[in-house]
This record gives sequence, C-alpha cells and structure tokens, in this order.
Amino acid sequence: MRFTTKLSFTVLIAFLALAAATAQTPTPAASTQSLVFQDQPDSKSGDIDTHPAQTENWTALAIADSGIPPMGINAVVLSTIDQPTYTRELVRVQWRLGDPIDLYVVIPKGRVKPQPILYLYDYRYDTDRFRNERWCELTTKDGFAAIGFVSALAGQRFHSPRPLKEWFVSELQEALGSSTHDVQMVLNYLSTRGDLDVSRVGMYGEGSGGAVAILAASVEPRIVALDLLNPWGDWPDFLKDSPQIPTEERATYLKPAFLQGVAGLDPVTYLPHLKIKALRIQQIMDDLIIPAAAKDKIALAAPNPEDVVRYPDSTGHLNAWKRHGITGWFSDELQPTSQVVKKAQ
Repeated sequence: MRFTTKLSFTVLIAFLALAAATAQTPTPAASTQSLVFQDQPDSKSGDIDTHPAQTENWTALAIADSGIPPMGINAVVLSTIDQPTYTRELVRVQWRLGDPIDLYVVIPKGRVKPQPILYLYDYRYDTDRFRNERWCELTTKDGFAAIGFVSALAGQRFHSPRPLKEWFVSELQEALGSSTHDVQMVLNYLSTRGDLDVSRVGMYGEGSGGAVAILAASVEPRIVALDLLNPWGDWPDFLKDSPQIPTEERATYLKPAFLQGVAGLDPVTYLPHLKIKALRIQQIMDDLIIPAAAKDKIALAAPNPEDVVRYPDSTGHLNAWKRHGITGWFSDELQPTSQVVKKAQ
C-alpha cells in the first residue's frame, strides 16, 4: 500500500493552501441558524464563512452535544456536471468558522430518491477521485447515490491559518471529533434536498476514514450499513508501532495526556456496541500502516466474527473488489429502495 511521508504531505498541503487562497473570493451568505441553499452553478467562489465563533466539543460524538447547531448549514452549488448515467454536483457546505467542505453529490439517472452511500477515504487523499468519471460510474451503477468529502485536517480542508506542523495525528482528537460531526451534518444537509432517501444510508470508510465511520455510526441511526477497509483504531498500539507516525514525533503521542485525550474516541470501544444492520471490516494483512496488534484488537471488537474479512495481501483484496465492485456488498446488505423511472412510451 502506498503512503506518503510527513514531509511530502506537508508540501502537498502547502501547495493546496496557496491554490485555494489565490482562487477563491468570499461570497456573502445568510445566517447559520437556518439552512441556506444558493444555486450558483457558474460561481467560482464559494467561501461562505459567516459563521460566528463557536466552541466545538470534539469528545462528544453526537451532533446534539457538539456545540454545532444541527441545521446551521450554509450550502452553495458550485458546479453541476451532466453525464449519460449520472449527474455530479460540487456543493460547498459549511457549519463551522474557517472550514468550508467541498461535498460531491453523484446521483444516478433514472432513479427516484436513491439511497446515498457516504465515502470517506484516508486523510492522505484529497477529492480527486470524486471527480473521476469511472469512480462516479462505478459508485452509482447499482442505483445508489455517492457522496464524497474529505476528513478534517485533510486535502482542501487544510489551509491557513493552520500551521503546517499540525496534521491529522498531531490533532487526532480534533480530527476524529470534528469529522464525526461532519458525517452527521452532511446527512442533515442531504435530508433537505428532497431528491435522496436519507432514512437508511450506507457508509464506506478507509484507513482513518474507517475510524471516523465507526464513531459516526455509533451515534447516527441513519447509517445502517458500514463497509470498512483497514480502519484505524486501538490508539495505544497504533501510535506506538505504526510507520505512519514520524519517529521524531512518536514520543509526544505516547504521553499519557495525549492518549487520555483520544481514549474516548477509540473505534475499538464502539465496535462491539454498533446497532447497525450490516457491518464488514476488511483487513489486508500485509498492510504496513496498521500494526498487527491493532488489527487483532479491531477484529476481536467486531460484534460478530463473520463481520471480519481478512486478505493475505493487496492482491487478494483487489481480486475480491473485481468480483463485487465498489457497491456490490451494499447492494446485498442495503438493498436499494429507489424506483426506476419509467420512460414514456
């Protein structure tokens, strides 16, 4: 599995921050106390940062306890792409100061109110795949809508005045807590659109995104199916042995104060108590990011042993992916509720 060094990630973030700063012009928005939906498909702006300063409780997983108004959402449609089998919208949503989120909403054509599947990949990746035509086709071919965004302190969400020395792990409590809140707020936004069935949704989480998915599903009843690939968890073992942690920083993350700060955000604690309809934890055993001890504790924490699928290497996982595709498992477990639009005779 490919993973970047901290240095290369920092350089990438600096470039993205510079590009964002030079390409965006602030656009006025309405009060955050009510949802504002402004259809501006040709706008190249989208900064809707009129939120008042607020204190967010990163250790409280439920949005009701987070300090964020559950419907304090601003939304601006920046672009709409029409393709033969789907439409893709780029929507800039925002519910906290200085943190606009680029949300990709991909809807299959010929379906009435499809169920969404949320996609949250590892913090190392940005939004590029959500603009990939093949990805959009694969994620919508079984009748589901695909909703893509990135975690806090990742990709387009990493920008000034955030110091470059801060990153997903150094601010792990913030990254996990705020991203968990984001999942719930994204669903709140989707529920206002009227073109999606948000009563029963699926979520795919990979790496750090898998950790966030577990935390979100523990407090969000609308998530009924969870598909995870190499989810992070078991923070004491992960922080002690994962090569993702720079050697010069490791000691900081093993201090009691740091571990105590993220102890209540450990997916291993929440996995056994998930009340969802379907769960799959996929682990690639030769993956270098997740230490063996952490893999084992995550697997043992699953509600049922059959929820865990282990592949000896990435080739084994790739072969399984080729057989079932991105949404094949969701089709079996979630069973799309949307109706096919009948064409006029």
